[in-house]
Amino acid sequence: MTLLDSRTAPPAAPESPKPPSRGAATLRDLGLGIRFAAAGGREGWIRTLLTAVGVGLGVALLLLASSVPHLLDERNAHEQARSEVKASTADSAKSDTSVLRLDTSTEYRDRSVVGRLLRADGSAPVRPPGVARFPGPDEMVVSPALKELLEEPGNELLRERLPYDITGTIGDAGLRSPNELFYYAGSDTLTPAAGAGRISGYGAHREADPLPPLLVVLTVMVCVVLLVPVAIFIATAVRFGGDRRDRRLAALRLVGADIRTTRRVAAGEALFGAVLGLLIGLVFFLVGREFVGSVEVWDVSAFPADVVPDPLLALLITVAVPLTAVLVTLVAMRSVVIEPLGVVRRGKNRGRRLWWRLLMPVAGLALLGLTGRVDEYAYEPVKPFPIAGGAVLVLVGLALLLPWLVEACVKRLRGGPVPWQLAVRRLQLSSGAASRAVSGVTVAVAGAIALQMLFAAMNADFNRATGQDPTRAQFAGYSEHVTGDAATSAIERFRATKGVEVVIGSVQAYASKPGVYADDDIPPTTSMTVGTCDTLRELARITSCEDGDTFVVHPPGDKDMSAWVDRTARKGKVVEVGTGEGEPLRWTLPADSPTVQGRKDPMGDPHYGIMATTGAVDASTLPGAQITAQIRVDRSVPDVAEHVRNTAARIDPGMRFVTLDSVERDRQYDSIQTGLKVGASVVLLLIAASMLVSQVEQLRERKRLLSVLVAFGTRRTTMGWSVLWQTAVPVFLGLVVAVAGGLGLGAVLAWMIAKSVSDWWLFLPLTGVGAGLILLVTAASMPSLWRLMRPDGLRTE
Repeated sequence: MTLLDSRTAPPAAPESPKPPSRGAATLRDLGLGIRFAAAGGREGWIRTLLTAVGVGLGVALLLLASSVPHLLDERNAHEQARSEVKASTADSAKSDTSVLRLDTSTEYRDRSVVGRLLRADGSAPVRPPGVARFPGPDEMVVSPALKELLEEPGNELLRERLPYDITGTIGDAGLRSPNELFYYAGSDTLTPAAGAGRISGYGAHREADPLPPLLVVLTVMVCVVLLVPVAIFIATAVRFGGDRRDRRLAALRLVGADIRTTRRVAAGEALFGAVLGLLIGLVFFLVGREFVGSVEVWDVSAFPADVVPDPLLALLITVAVPLTAVLVTLVAMRSVVIEPLGVVRRGKNRGRRLWWRLLMPVAGLALLGLTGRVDEYAYEPVKPFPIAGGAVLVLVGLALLLPWLVEACVKRLRGGPVPWQLAVRRLQLSSGAASRAVSGVTVAVAGAIALQMLFAAMNADFNRATGQDPTRAQFAGYSEHVTGDAATSAIERFRATKGVEVVIGSVQAYASKPGVYADDDIPPTTSMTVGTCDTLRELARITSCEDGDTFVVHPPGDKDMSAWVDRTARKGKVVEVGTGEGEPLRWTLPADSPTVQGRKDPMGDPHYGIMATTGAVDASTLPGAQITAQIRVDRSVPDVAEHVRNTAARIDPGMRFVTLDSVERDRQYDSIQTGLKVGASVVLLLIAASMLVSQVEQLRERKRLLSVLVAFGTRRTTMGWSVLWQTAVPVFLGLVVAVAGGLGLGAVLAWMIAKSVSDWWLFLPLTGVGAGLILLVTAASMPSLWRLMRPDGLRTE
């Protein structure tokens, strides 16, 4: 064997490792970013938590918004469950389960108290939902909110109006909301003659009235205006801590990472903050939901069990928030050039471009214009998606326009006091963060201006003039079930009530011409009103009146009706008073009765027919009569309205008692406006909380700079004013953009519904609210500024 043969063969050269696939590299870099966010020490965790809290606030509000459909469905289900099934004519006889029912709803200090007076026809009466035991005579079951109100000191007048023993509470199944004031009371004297109707059960199905086209447009705009600022705040929150992140990525460039790797690492950090924000938002939502029942905003509350997000919307939020965080981060990184050796420099400063920022609002207005006009008189389906899409484009376009405007304006600013110069120089170096911080306010104010213009444009359609005159009387009571001597004494009881100044009280019946008529003939009939001279003067133009006088009253300007009155009220002839069951009263109209012109009462109703003073006719003998009392009170008397309502309840628990108002509001329109107020209040709270988090994050980014200025002797007041000016300049420009954009959007929406803009100055109070909110947030951030302005901030590791 040779030496050559005895040697072993040389080892083969090792193969170079295969580079990871593109997908694997992306996952690796995203994972590295997540590790940086989760294991970045105290500073890293503070930055991540700020991002997560900002995102979490937005997510909590989005989850709340996604719960609105289920909440409305549950409220409607509760309403349907307690809706009464009226006994039909064939089944109107008593049964073992039927119940007599009388509506005894009232008001107490501007709050509605819904009530039902019940009497069982048999031994097994149907029970309302949420009621464990049918209330017996002089007993009542109440909602928890009403029970709490009755037990509070100072509500003796309400306890006087509801003099029943509380024997139980109504469960959630029988209430629309936790704050609803509702009761069922029992009676053993209730009869159909007192106005009661018979019901056979609960759970009647009632179709909801469809929304008119104008209200559909209004509802779409409310949703857009409330949700777009939330989305913008979420997009802003994921960019917290951008400067520190860029310096850390520069270190990665130093060890060999390329630009794409650093961008994916940054996306991983944002992804971790967004996912953590989702979890925090879920915690905020779940914790806040438990307190929903005890929170009342604009008289609206909800049961915690009803606040459940829609599954599809919740899934969309879960996917969209992290995806938005990644996309926003990648877009933001395109404008940053990160080099090794810890150098982070911006690309060549060419300034922000304007054309594409203007493109979005212009496209939004064009889309709204192409949608066409909405016919308010036709219940044709309104296309909500083009309206929502156009409004979203306009509002988002305004948010994108603000950074360009701030940059264009601040670069021209020169000179001024030291705080002003510090603020301007900071904005000249980097105005993006300050612009993003106020972009949500800009969008919210712009949307609110457009909505207020829309509300004002359609105000006349949903706010009807009633013709009532609250200066002549503030309340009116009507009862068809107080007759005989009780009818006349009821009016005197109103006059004796504390705080009452004038009672236009009358007893009214119908008078007809006697005779025999064919079945298809209508006998000449008119009204007969009995009252004092003072009352009759309020109802007709009577110059001379003494007790015992009678009058024939013509309606002004209506010759046909005047002729009809004369056919009935023949002077010196007999009329029959009373209609329906029972024998009519025959009474002779005096031949010397003068003819006068009628006038409208405080309710706006014209009066005509036969009028007689109490000395001419005994009102207690009129068959089929009803009382009418229109009451003027002394508003300076405490709780005067409650005293009058208590008198009405003693006279007739089922008396129809109303408050006079010159304007009547549409209920659907009013509910949408209430929904806007509730949503706007919640969004404003979110804006304040998110802006405070953003402000604190910006101050933390400048911690080193603030410490340097303090070390060189800069006064704290100077720094405080500097921070205020740094916020005030973008806010002022943001409000300018909001006013211009809001007025433009509102004008286009008014054109869409074929209305004209009624008031171009609606923006003044809204801009004041926006400016006040900014000042409040700035003041709240001052303690954080004082803590950061310390020389030990110069320490580094």
